[in-house]
Amino acid sequence: MPAVDTKIRVRYKETDKMGVVHHSNYYTWFEIGRSEYMRARGMTYRSMEEKGWMLPVIETRCFYKQPAKYDDTVIVRTRMADFKGVRLKMEYEVIREEDGGLLAEGYTVHAITDANLKPVNIKKEDPELYRFFMECLER
Repeated sequence: MPAVDTKIRVRYKETDKMGVVHHSNYYTWFEIGRSEYMRARGMTYRSMEEKGWMLPVIETRCFYKQPAKYDDTVIVRTRMADFKGVRLKMEYEVIREEDGGLLAEGYTVHAITDANLKPVNIKKEDPELYRFFMECLER
């Protein structure tokens, strides 16, 4: 289950008056990491959605360790932690590039649904996507 690293430079708009990143931005960074993880593994969210599949977030958690600040370069390290036919779990670490400091860690859990947000068993409905997710766990 190797991780995929995505670099992000903290923008001014993501910070408060003290130059510290607002906590809500970490979830945006998780989404960026998740999209880049999928792309690095050979599939885009767009292509998955064009086939009629969605991955709505059904659970999320973030543990804040140290503040990120304006103009820091952070690395969002993303990996697939678990996959069961109807849901998957992604894990994230946000690391300051300059010193390797762990800023936050968290996870998101996603249902696998059709375009109407009805849960589907992807193993049965799309064996190719099922194999893709299984390979993400093994790589």
